[in-house]
Amino acid sequence: MRVFLGAVLLGLSASIAVAAPATLTVSAGDFDRRDTPVPVEFSGAAGTAPKQLTDDHGTRLSLQMTDPRRGWFILPALAAHRSATYRMNDGAPGVDEPAGVDVERDGGKVNVLIHRRPAFTYQGEKTPLPAGFEPQYQRGGYIYPVLTPSGANVSDDYPPNHKHHHGIWAPWTKTEFEGRHPDFWNMGEKTGTVEPVDFGGTFSGVVCGGLTARHRFVDLTAKPPRDALNETWNVLAFAPSASEKNPYHLFDLTITQTCATQSPLILEKYHYGGLGFRGAREWNGKDPRVFLTSEGKDRSNGNETRGRWCWIGGKVQGREAGIAILCSPDDFRFPQPMRLNPEQPFFCYAPEQLGEFRIEPGKRFVQRYRFAVMDGPADPAEINRIWNDYAHPPVVEIR
Repeated sequence: MRVFLGAVLLGLSASIAVAAPATLTVSAGDFDRRDTPVPVEFSGAAGTAPKQLTDDHGTRLSLQMTDPRRGWFILPALAAHRSATYRMNDGAPGVDEPAGVDVERDGGKVNVLIHRRPAFTYQGEKTPLPAGFEPQYQRGGYIYPVLTPSGANVSDDYPPNHKHHHGIWAPWTKTEFEGRHPDFWNMGEKTGTVEPVDFGGTFSGVVCGGLTARHRFVDLTAKPPRDALNETWNVLAFAPSASEKNPYHLFDLTITQTCATQSPLILEKYHYGGLGFRGAREWNGKDPRVFLTSEGKDRSNGNETRGRWCWIGGKVQGREAGIAILCSPDDFRFPQPMRLNPEQPFFCYAPEQLGEFRIEPGKRFVQRYRFAVMDGPADPAEINRIWNDYAHPPVVEIR
């Protein structure tokens, strides 16, 4: 799977040829489709103007061009092994087009709204420390809060029992760099940290919107401190149906890491480190139902197992809510091993559980995840549907 945001998008797309007038045929493949983000890749430049898709029944969809050769549309519904054909023309479908995704800069942070509802915020600068926290814990370059369509916050930031946890974040823990051993996760030890660097851009749209941000992994054991990794986050949020039936917020995070020097970063075998999520403070405790994995495991038996997805959820602000974190089949060591904390609402995808690996100079290390943020209890059938859309998107052909 490749990622394109602005000039780079995440998705699996068939290479297709452009003709005018054109028809676009989408095939569901082996899965029933509903509110499915569909990536489209053109073999030649097709422009950046929005395009209108119209079928024989008059149904109109928007194809949002995110660069001259690539775009996305939302497929409302299509049964498995069926196909649908649309005429494709330049121009937006009409004045009744839904709001889609709005991405708004607000100083050093970026707020993302889906159908005009706040969905999540990327913290692009170091955030204020809670009273009594030591200065080494101050952090930026993460996503918090993460909200359901009803506004329930399923995430936490600076929890007192783990001051270094932050919504959605992704540092490494047990490492070796030039003979030293910085820990970029446990910031209290003051051996490593991850610093936000800058924004690469934002965009909004009727189908999707997103942002690009850069971070650096700093080895504090070196004198003076030395950058070990450069990191880019590409965040892409989608606007599935605005219907009130089973609404959810959906977004992708692609993390690309490269060596900052000619020295590799060695990731030693360890039980956590990598893509992390800290859930709502109300979920502290030993309730096994806070976690559910794609293999049907919970907190009692799911730690250090592997899974295509994991649900973290429970009662928050008086109602059930949660988040499903989906692992891409293109990810290193898929399905990746997971950390399910026995007493805290903390989850991590940790490929280093399976043994040491290296991020080498001149090579990109890419990890890809999709997040579905929902009101209500865990719904395995719905999460499996969303994962199949992510892992096995519909095939598109243009003639």
